[in-house]
Amino acid sequence: MRFIMQTVNIHEAKIQLSRLIDQAVKGESFIIAKAGKPLVKVTRLDAPSPGQIRRLGFMTGQITVPDDFDSIGAKEIERLFGHEE
Repeated sequence: MRFIMQTVNIHEAKIQLSRLIDQAVKGESFIIAKAGKPLVKVTRLDAPSPGQIRRLGFMTGQITVPDDFDSIGAKEIERLFGHEE
């Protein structure tokens, strides 16, 4: 079964903005179009995109960041940008 996302025109979106936002918060994303052409997709902020897998922390303890991480390559960057001491 394929889900077809609701498309609303800009005028309708202006008139029904509160209802459409409530719909998006519930996980029902929608598309706003102008003259029949899709412009933007509205979805709740914490909703993962289709196919996105959330794997936060899956490499915990397997990677270490060196203490000098922020300065790695600093001399080369300074050279490239013509920094003179």
